[in-house]
Amino acid sequence: MWRTTTALAAMSLLAGCMVGPNFVPPNPQLPETSFTDDVRDKQLPLPTDPLWWATFRDPILTNLASQIADSNLDVQTATVRLAESRFQRGIAAAAQWPSVNANAKYVRELYSNNGIASLLEKLLVAQGSPPFTITPINEYTVTLDASWQLDLWGSVRRQVESASAQVDQAAERQRDALVSNLAELARDYIQLRGVQTQIRIANDNLKIAKDILDLVNERHKKGIQNGLDVESAAAQVESVRAQIPALQQQEVQNINALSLLLGREPGALKAELGRPKAVPPAPARVPVGVPSELARRRPDIRAAEAQLHAATADIGVAVGAFYPSIQLNGTIGYDSLHLNNLFSPGSLQYTVGPTISVPIFAGGRLKSTLELRKAQQVEAAIAYRKTVLQAWHEVVNAMVSYRLERERRGRLSAQVEHARAALGLARDRYIEGVSDFLTVLDAERTLLDASQQQATSNTNVSLYLVQLFKALGGGWELTFPVGAPPPPPAKLVASAAP
Repeated sequence: MWRTTTALAAMSLLAGCMVGPNFVPPNPQLPETSFTDDVRDKQLPLPTDPLWWATFRDPILTNLASQIADSNLDVQTATVRLAESRFQRGIAAAAQWPSVNANAKYVRELYSNNGIASLLEKLLVAQGSPPFTITPINEYTVTLDASWQLDLWGSVRRQVESASAQVDQAAERQRDALVSNLAELARDYIQLRGVQTQIRIANDNLKIAKDILDLVNERHKKGIQNGLDVESAAAQVESVRAQIPALQQQEVQNINALSLLLGREPGALKAELGRPKAVPPAPARVPVGVPSELARRRPDIRAAEAQLHAATADIGVAVGAFYPSIQLNGTIGYDSLHLNNLFSPGSLQYTVGPTISVPIFAGGRLKSTLELRKAQQVEAAIAYRKTVLQAWHEVVNAMVSYRLERERRGRLSAQVEHARAALGLARDRYIEGVSDFLTVLDAERTLLDASQQQATSNTNVSLYLVQLFKALGGGWELTFPVGAPPPPPAKLVASAAP
C-alpha cells in the first residue's frame, strides 16, 4: 500500500509539470501620450467611441451599420471558422481524459474435422476413447475497454493551450472582419453621397451653362454677337452634360457595393439610397483614445498575439515528444458459450496494465520538429511586431491625411466663393460689352472645377475619418456587437497555467 501511494503521489506531482516555455504577452512598445511628435497632437486624446459611425449623425448610415454583423457574408464565414476552432480545441482537450469503449460480440463457430481437432481425436482414440464429432458452438462476449494517456509532461495540456490560443485568434479575426466591413460600408456610403453631390453640382453648372447659352443666343439674334460665341456656349453645355452619365454609373456601383456588403442582390437598396443626400459631415473633435490602448483595440494585433501564444505552446508539445509516454490500458468482460450464464462470476475475464513508450531513435525527427517550432515562434514574434508597427503607421497616416484635407477643404471653399463672384462679374462685363465671351467661359470652367474639387475634398475628409477609425480598431474592443450571429457554445477548456 505504501509503494502504491508513493507511486500515485509521484505521478500526481509529474502531472502538474508542463515542459516548454510559458507564454508571456509581448510589449507592443506603443507611445503613452501621442501617436506623433507633432505639437498639434499633444492634447489629451478622447476615448474612442465604440459606435464611431454614429459620430456622422446619419440615421441611414447607422441603420446600415447595424445590419453588417448579421448580414455580411465575410463576418458569417469568420463566425463559422470560430466555431471550427472551438471544435478543434474540444478534440485536443478530449485527449486529457480516459477513452472507454463498450463491445459486444456473438460468434457461432464450427471447427474443421480435418484440422487441429483431428490430432486431438487421434490422441484420444489411441488412449481408448471413442471417436467424437465436432459440432457448432456459440460464443458470447461482452467487454469494456479503457485507455488513458497520462499527461505527465504536460504535452496534451500544451496542445490544448495552443488550440485555445487559436480560438482566440479566430475570435479576433471575426472582429477584424466586422471592423473591415464596417469601414468598407462607411466608405461606400460616403462615396455614394459624394457622387450624388457631384451630380447635383453638375446639374447646377448645367443650368448655369444653359442660361449663358440662352443669353448668347439672344444677343446673337439681335446681331450683337457672332455665331462663334453661340457654338462655344453650346459646346460648354454638352461638356457639362457629358459628365453626368459617368457620375450616375458610379452612383449605381456604390449602391450595389453596399448591397453586396449586406448580402443582398444588386439594386436592393436603390429605393433607400437613391434619394440624394449630403455627405455625412465629420465631427469637430475626433475621439482617438490613448495610443497605448491600440494593441487592445485592434483585432489584428490581438490575433497576432494569439498566434504567438499558439506557437509558444507548440514548442512545449515538441519538447514533450522527447519524454517517455505512459498509457494505462484495461479490459474487463464476460465470455461464455451459453447466453444464460454469460454474466456469471465464472465468465469474468480482465486484463490491466500500463504501456510505456520511450523514444530511442527517430532519425532526427523529434529534434527537427522542435527546431521548426522554435523558428515558427520567432516568425510569429516578428509578425506581431510588424502588425503593431503597421497599425501605428496607419493611425499616423490617417491623422495627418484627415488634418491636411480639412485645411485643403477650407481653401477650396474660399476658391469656390471667389470663382462664383468672378463668373458673375465676367457675365456682367460681357453683357455690357466690356469683355469677350472667352472670359465668361473661363470663369464658368473655373467655377465648375473648383466646385467639383470642393465636393471631392469634402468627401475625402469623411473618408479619411473612416480610415482613422478603422486604424484605431473600429471601436469593437473586447466584445462582439449586439446583433451579431451568436458564437457556438464552448467545448472542453483546459487551463494553460503550469
